[in-house]
Amino acid sequence: MKSFEIRSEALDVGAVLRAVEHAGAGGTAIFVGSVRDENEGRRVTLLEYEAYPSMAEKEMQAIAAEIASEIPGVRLAVQHRVGPLDVGALAVVCAASAAHRGEAFEACRRLIDRIKERVPIWKREHGPDGPYWVGWEDARCRGHQHER
Repeated sequence: MKSFEIRSEALDVGAVLRAVEHAGAGGTAIFVGSVRDENEGRRVTLLEYEAYPSMAEKEMQAIAAEIASEIPGVRLAVQHRVGPLDVGALAVVCAASAAHRGEAFEACRRLIDRIKERVPIWKREHGPDGPYWVGWEDARCRGHQHER
C-alpha cells in the first residue's frame, strides 16, 4: 500500500494501520470518516468525492512531512475514497503512530484537519432537494444571496 492514497475501491483500515506500525511505536491513533445521513440539517442519501489524485497525494505527503517535523518520530498514512459513496461507507482512513499516545492522537488530528483544509478533494452531497457541492461558492455569485 502507498502511505498516501486516493482510491475508488473500498478502503482498507488494516492496511493503513500496517503502514504506520514500527517497533518504536508506543501508541497508534486512527481516524475513520464515514458518510453520514445528515449534514447541516439536510438529509444526505449519497455522497460523491472527486479529486485530482496526483496532486492530492502529493499534498498529503507534504502535510505528513510538516507533521513529522513538528512531532519527530511520527509515522502517518491515509487512504481517501473518491466516487459515489452510500451512507455508512468509509470515506477516509488516517493513522498515526508515535512513541507515545498523546503524540499519535495529536498527529492524527493534525493530519485529518489539514487534509480537509488543503487537499484538492471535492464533496457533492445528494439529498431530497437534489445534489449540491459542499463548501463551494461560485465566484460569479459573491455578494449575492443565493440558495444551494
